[in-house]
Amino acid sequence: MRLLATSLLAAMAVLFLVCLTWPAAFPGMHWLRAFAEAAMVGGLADWFAVTALFRRPLGLPIPHTAIIPEQKDRLGDTLALFLKDNFLKPQVVARRLDDADLAGVLARWLSAPPAAGPNRKKGLAPLVGQLIEGLDDPSIAQAVEDLARGRLQSMRLSPIIADAVDTLVAGGRHELLIDAAVDFGLATIVDEAPTIRGMVAERTNWLLRLAGADESLSSTMITSVQRLLVEIKHDPYHPVRQKLVEAFKQWTFDLRHFPEAQERVEGFKDDLLANPAMASWVQGLWEAARETLAASLKEPAGSRLGGALLALGTRIEGDQALKAGLNTALRRAVAGLAKTHGDEIVKLVSETVRSWDAETVTDKVEQAVGRDLQFIRINGTLIGGSIGVAIHAATHFALMRA
Repeated sequence: MRLLATSLLAAMAVLFLVCLTWPAAFPGMHWLRAFAEAAMVGGLADWFAVTALFRRPLGLPIPHTAIIPEQKDRLGDTLALFLKDNFLKPQVVARRLDDADLAGVLARWLSAPPAAGPNRKKGLAPLVGQLIEGLDDPSIAQAVEDLARGRLQSMRLSPIIADAVDTLVAGGRHELLIDAAVDFGLATIVDEAPTIRGMVAERTNWLLRLAGADESLSSTMITSVQRLLVEIKHDPYHPVRQKLVEAFKQWTFDLRHFPEAQERVEGFKDDLLANPAMASWVQGLWEAARETLAASLKEPAGSRLGGALLALGTRIEGDQALKAGLNTALRRAVAGLAKTHGDEIVKLVSETVRSWDAETVTDKVEQAVGRDLQFIRINGTLIGGSIGVAIHAATHFALMRA
C-alpha cells in the first residue's frame, strides 16, 4: 500500500511535468495541470502527516513529528487507563457478566468427553492433568518437602498417637497387634534356639555342663517361653494380655498429661525429620501422587476422579437452582478479581509498553493501522487533485465573466 500511494504521487509529479513541458499539447491541458498540481500538494501533505506519526520525515528534526515513538510512555498509560475504566471496574465486569452463563461453560467443560484425534485432550480434567504433569520442577518438589516438613514440625504427635491407641483398644483392634507380637516371639524363639543354648552353656559351670545341665536348662527355658506365648495367643483373657491393655492405657494417659512422655515422642519425630531418608520419601510420595493424579485426569473416562468430574458437570448442567447459585458465585468471584487485581493488570500494561523500545512500538502500531494510513495518502492525492480542479474551474469561470 505504501508503494501504491508513493507510485500515485510520483505519477502526479510526472503528469505535472508533462503539463509544464507541453502546455498546449491539447486544449484541456490546463485542467490536467490543475489536477496534478493539487494532487501533489494533497499527496505530499498526507505523506508528511502519516510519516510524522511514526518517524521524522526525511530525518529532519521538525517539531511534533515521530509522535508515536516520542509519546510511547503516554500511549501506554492512556491504554492502561482505558482498559481500567472500560473493562476492569467491578461494576463494568458485573454488568457485562449479567447474562453470561459461566456455570454452564464450567459444566460443559467438566462433562466434555475425551475427544479422538489431535483434539483428544478436551475438557477441564485433561487440562488440569496437563498442568499437574508440568509440576515436575525440582524446586516444586523441594517446596512440597519444605511444606510437609514444616507441617510435621508444627504438629504435636503425642495427642494424635494417644487418640489412635485409644481407638485401637476401644475397638478391640489391639488384639491383632498382640497376636502379631506373639507370633513374632514364637518364630524368634525357634530361630534363635541355638543361640540361646550357646549363651546358657557359656554361663554354666563346666561340671554342670559335663552332667548335661546346660542342655536341660536351655530346653526348659525355651519350652517355658513358648508355652507362655502359646497361652497368650489362645487365651483372650490371659493376664499378660490384660497387663498389655493396661500398659496401652497408661501410655496414652502419660502422652496426654506428662511432658516427659510427650518429649520422647516429639524427639522421635525430630529425629525422623532430620533423617535424609525422610526427604527422599516425601519427594517420592509427591512424584507418585503427581503422576497418578495427572494420569487419572488426562484419561477421565477411565478414572474414578475423572468420572467424579464428569458427574459433577452433568449435575450442574441438569440442576437449574445449582447452576443459578453457581453463576452468582462465579460472577462475584470474577468481579472480585477485577477489583483486587485490576490495578496490577493496568500496571502490567503500562510497564510493558514502557519497556518496549521506540522502534518496537512504531512497528507494532504501523503493522496494525499502516494499510489504512496509506489509503489516507491515496485519498489525499485524488481528493486534492479533485479540489484543485474545482478551484481552477471556479477561477477560470470567474475570469471569463470578468
